[in-house]
Order: sequence, then structure tokens, then C-alpha cells
Amino acid sequence: LWGLSEAQEIAFCILVIAAVFWISELIPLFVTSFVILGLQLLWLLPAMNTNAEVIKSQTFLSPFFSDIILLFLGGFVLSATLRKYDLDQRIAKWILSRTGDQPSRLLIAVIFLSAFLSMWMSNTATAAMMFSIVLPIIYKIPATSSFSRAIALSIPFACNLGGLGTPIGTPPNAIAISYLSKQGVAFSFAGWMQMCLPIVIVLLILLWWLLLKLYPPRDLRLNTESGTKSERLSMAQIFVILIFLVTCAGWLTTDLHGFSTGVVALFPIIACFGFKLLGNEDFRTLSWDVLFMLGGGLCLGVGLQSSGLTNEVLALVAEDAHYLVVLISIALLGLIMSTFISNTATANLLIPLVVSFNTDIGLFTVTVALACSSAMALPVSTPPNAIAFGSGVLRSKDMLIAGSFVSFFAFAMIMIMGKYYWPLVSGF
Repeated sequence: LWGLSEAQEIAFCILVIAAVFWISELIPLFVTSFVILGLQLLWLLPAMNTNAEVIKSQTFLSPFFSDIILLFLGGFVLSATLRKYDLDQRIAKWILSRTGDQPSRLLIAVIFLSAFLSMWMSNTATAAMMFSIVLPIIYKIPATSSFSRAIALSIPFACNLGGLGTPIGTPPNAIAISYLSKQGVAFSFAGWMQMCLPIVIVLLILLWWLLLKLYPPRDLRLNTESGTKSERLSMAQIFVILIFLVTCAGWLTTDLHGFSTGVVALFPIIACFGFKLLGNEDFRTLSWDVLFMLGGGLCLGVGLQSSGLTNEVLALVAEDAHYLVVLISIALLGLIMSTFISNTATANLLIPLVVSFNTDIGLFTVTVALACSSAMALPVSTPPNAIAFGSGVLRSKDMLIAGSFVSFFAFAMIMIMGKYYWPLVSGF
């Protein structure tokens, strides 16, 4: 078939099976990861071991507990701890109570707060929490004003954009970093933020401007006072804040102490469970499905690369095609696919292919990862979008119009920064 070896044909079949399951969601996404693992151990591995070089089963098993998986597990533990001790709500309520009665000030506070929290917490959990705080404010807005839709849209879009800013903000970031590390392109936590945080800040400001233009508040005045005085922080809450700050400091200074981000992530896991801040029930409710979905995507990539299929795909790209044309085409494909299916599934399908490019590997991989997380035009595009649509404040048309603009802004900004800014700070 197309001049492929037996192992490459099998790897291609596994890729097609994974794509069908991920796109159709016939079975849960994390179950697809186990299907990939099973097929690669029972079908691909024997075909690959007919050569002189022997591939061991650990090659396909190791992605399920790699450094990136440990990093995300640490992020999930921090997120669960912040939620359990109501620190996320305390931060949000404190900031929103100080925005005054100006709608534009409230809107930008909601946007930056949602984005900041989603850099460290699940964007789904952040969106749900922010809506629980902001809905009472929205309900006080007169029906004659459309500004309530601006606030409702700001939360999911800011959560989606905020996830671009840190390696743990969204799974495609972790997928990109993991594949790049295998290709010898190392990314520190601080290095990723240096590249992507400026993009996030610019996009959040553009989001604020766009929503004010689409849904102008005019002479509206708001009451954001909570009406209750905040209680003092308990010792447990202070301890959680300390763990959060130490962990973030450890992630941001990996170049100084030499420990990987996954090793640093062990600290909040051990501290939160060791000091009984979290219990067995909390451990069971962590987002294990996301971790296994990540592991399955990384496992698929190992199969595609070790079988040599990615090199064959690379050969199909026209040699005379300009790299920018290829980059825009693949990133646009990622953006379109992520509009309809999981951004993690899209990244799992595309990133193993783009890492096979011999030139500009860092630029291609990071661009595709960010593009996969920038689609937000439909209620099904991201979980925060679904939460916002479920609030009853929005129509599909509202999300389609504003989300299409934001997706376009994000795509354009990623391309511009990738061309002119990233080479200055990343070396590629």
C-alpha cells in the first residue's frame, strides 16, 4: 500500500482507528487511548520486531506516566485544592467587588481573572466557578441591555485563551512540549510563558474591545458589591496558598535548580495528600480521563514515529512548497477540526505528524498546538463554551459571531508572533 512497510501500514491503520473514535466519540475518549495501546502492543510491536532492532513494550507503555503526565497531575491536584478550600472564589469575589459600577471595568476584570485562573486550573472548572459568581450580577442587568451577553461570552473565551499561557493550561500545550523534548527541543515552564503570555495578554485586550463593540453597555451601571465581609483566611487556606506559590516558583525556575517540571509537580501532590488537605475521595475525582487521553495521544505518536510513518508523510509534502504555506495550512486545519472535536484529540492527531518536519520543528509544533486551542465559535467547541451556552443567557448566534472573531484574532496573532517574536526569545 503506497510503498509502505508492513509496520507502517499497521501504524496508519491504528491512526485511522484512533481518528474515527476521537472524532465520532463512539466510545469515551480515554478508552480510545487503551485501544491504541492494545493495538500497538498486540499488532504493531510484532511487526516492528521482525527487523534486527528490537522494540520493547515499554516504548509504548512509558508515555502513560511520562514527565508531562506527572506535570498535569500536579496541576490537577493544585486545582482541586484551590477549589476545595474556596480560594478560587475568594480571589474572584474580592477582585469583582472592587471593580465599581463601570461595566467596562467589570468586563476586563472578569476576562483577566478567568484567564489567570485557567492558566493553573481546569478551564472547565474555572468557567463553572466564574458563572456561579457572575450570574447574580448578570441577572440584575435590565433586559433592555445586551451587555449581559458580553459578560457571559467573556468567561468561556477568556478561559480558552488563558490556557495558552502555561504548559499546564491546556492538554495540547503538554502534547507539544512532550514531542519536542523527544526531538531535543527543550521547553522550560518559564520559557513557554515567555513565548505565549504576550499572545494571551494581547488577545484578552482584543476580546475586551470586541465585546464592548458588539454589546455596548451605554449608560448601564452595575452593583457588584458582595454584601458580606470576607472572613479571615484559615491556616489551611494559608498553607494551600504557600504550596501553590512554592510550586509555581519551582516550575518557573527549572533552569536554576535543574529539576524537571514533572519532578516539581510531585511537591503539591505529596504536600496536599500527605498533610491531609486532600483525601482519598479527592484523589478519585481527579481528571484521570484527561491524563489517559494525553497518554494515548503520546503513545500513538510513538508508534507513528518508531514505525517510520511520519517520515513517509513528510515526503508527501511538496518540496517546493514554502514553509509558511505548509504551516498556515496545518494550523488552519487544526483550528477547523478543534471547532467540532476535542482540541486534545486534534492535537494528538496532528502534532505527531508535524514533529517529523526537519526544519522549524519548534515553530510548527507550538503553532499547531496553540491553533488547536483557539477554536471557540460553537457551543461544542470547548467545555467552557458549553457551560456558557447552558447558562441560558446566550444564543448560538452570539457565540458564533463573537467566537469566530476571537478565533481569527488568535490565529492571526499566533502567526505574527511565531514569525517575528518567537525567534527572538526561543531560538527557532
